[in-house]
Amino acid sequence: MDLVTTLNNHSLSVMLLTLLALFLFTRDNIPLETSSLFILVSLTVGFTVFPYSYNDTSIHALDFFSGFGHEALIAVCALMIAGQGLVRTGALEPVGRVLSRLWSIYPKLSLLLTLVVGAILSAFINNVPIVILLLPILTAVSIKTKTSASKVLMPMGFATLIGGMSTTIGTSTNLLVVSVAVDMGLKSFGMFDFFLPVLIASFFAIAYLWLVVPYLLKDKQTPLSDTSPRIFTAKLLISEESASKEMPLDELVKKTDGMMNVLRVHRNSTDMYILPNSKAIIQANDMLVVEDTPENLKSYETILDAVLYSSLGAVDDEHPLMEDEQQIAEVIVSQGSRLNNTTLSQTRFLQKNDLIALALHRSGKKTEKILKDMADINLKVGDVLLIQGKKENIDELKKSREVLVLDSTSDLAHSKQAPIAFFIMLGIVSVSALGILPIAISATLGVFLMFMTNCINWKDASNALNTQVILIVVASLALGQALLKTGAASYLAHLFVNLTQGSSTLFILSGLMLLMAIMTNIVSNNAAAVIGTPISIAIAQELNLPPEAFVLAVLFGANMSYATPMAYKTNLLVMTAGGYSFNDFLKVGIPLTFIMWISLSWLLMIFYSL
Repeated sequence: MDLVTTLNNHSLSVMLLTLLALFLFTRDNIPLETSSLFILVSLTVGFTVFPYSYNDTSIHALDFFSGFGHEALIAVCALMIAGQGLVRTGALEPVGRVLSRLWSIYPKLSLLLTLVVGAILSAFINNVPIVILLLPILTAVSIKTKTSASKVLMPMGFATLIGGMSTTIGTSTNLLVVSVAVDMGLKSFGMFDFFLPVLIASFFAIAYLWLVVPYLLKDKQTPLSDTSPRIFTAKLLISEESASKEMPLDELVKKTDGMMNVLRVHRNSTDMYILPNSKAIIQANDMLVVEDTPENLKSYETILDAVLYSSLGAVDDEHPLMEDEQQIAEVIVSQGSRLNNTTLSQTRFLQKNDLIALALHRSGKKTEKILKDMADINLKVGDVLLIQGKKENIDELKKSREVLVLDSTSDLAHSKQAPIAFFIMLGIVSVSALGILPIAISATLGVFLMFMTNCINWKDASNALNTQVILIVVASLALGQALLKTGAASYLAHLFVNLTQGSSTLFILSGLMLLMAIMTNIVSNNAAAVIGTPISIAIAQELNLPPEAFVLAVLFGANMSYATPMAYKTNLLVMTAGGYSFNDFLKVGIPLTFIMWISLSWLLMIFYSL
């Protein structure tokens, strides 16, 4: 049959929409949620206006919304909430404490152990909580030992990605691929059905991350490498003898060339704080509350003929601003953080925690020094705030687990619900692995138990979920369904087979895996996996080969998110914490991709006797 005759207007339109979707998913200036919603709207409206019916196949437009109730999405959401429970309670804290102690004794061996532990845990738990556990430990160790965190953070992040591809619940990508394959008539994969090939391949990958990568990465200067305070909150007393008394506030600011930022004015005559008003007349004995570096504060003292005070009294050569009162830390905006998709001013994050923001770092851009409008910047996953505050305030922020905090200590918060959360997660995995309950049901039951035992609350659950994950999953499932039912997947499979005609099975299988690996580093890994799964099954049927091998080729390839920082959310976390550049990911990630690609291609050929 001529390939062109297998195409119809609907299948051609779906293919074009798929290409457009893959393009939109790469646009940084278009939210992923918006692109996903556009795809859903296009499919539903298009198939309503132009109904599709061919032979015994018809498509109802409302079926494209079925992804919202899909088993895979339910499982993904429930496991993300359960993972949040582990983070909130500190259930993995004992693992962290053991690793932290070992790092101070056997650093080289501890790196290997960290990679192995990270990979094993990620086989059963979403790797975001694992990275959140290990980032503070490795950062604190690097500061204490005066070594660069950049040597270890990227290998750790990649190890969790490798471990995640080894079981059906390791990543959301695995859950989606397995579910779509079952929808298409394949027998469901057991939790450990592809564990062995990944285990074998991971030996080579972990060895590379342990022995080679630290030498490929240069030492990076991260904001935390200098732990001295940069900004102080102090008071400038305008005395009776000061030449600045009875002057408008804006005149005093002009004297400092507009540099002085007055937070409020303490009026001693009424013992009240008033908000700064540019036309307000500054009276004798008023105190201007300002934030700045020690050098600038001393300069303002001279210019305004004022007396500089700290919380302990007047500041002079014998009583300088005390640095030991303050501590520097990084706050990383991670998935589930309450700072995600909001601003510092909207959340009043700094005021509530009595902290000072020193800088904002966004991956791929220069660090933004403290700016007047920094509080109004919409924060995204991967952003890092450099903050300063009293040690007890930063300790409380760490204990709250509302955000991921990195500082010079490796103290890990632990709650009495931690053992409960751990055993609930163990139960989720065990019940599913033994085939007693499907993962979607066991994970949902586990989430309910976490609510009942106060491991999490509804705010934690809402923080764990986000519209981006939900919509990209639903849109990908809808596209996969449209590709399958309109015949577009079959057409693309025919095209792929024709293009590789005469090639060996190894070439075809590995070519499909490599194509997925390239796509997952450019577009969403879930989108690449769900679109690739029906095509892979059609290719296997065309070649009369076991479809399971080709489905796993898609699954493995879609998990190889190593070559770019935007390929996976944990890449962004380690990028900012380790001070990596885009080229660092290419330098380390491309060889790792080739190691996993070559190893898994051969192993699939052996395991499925191709």
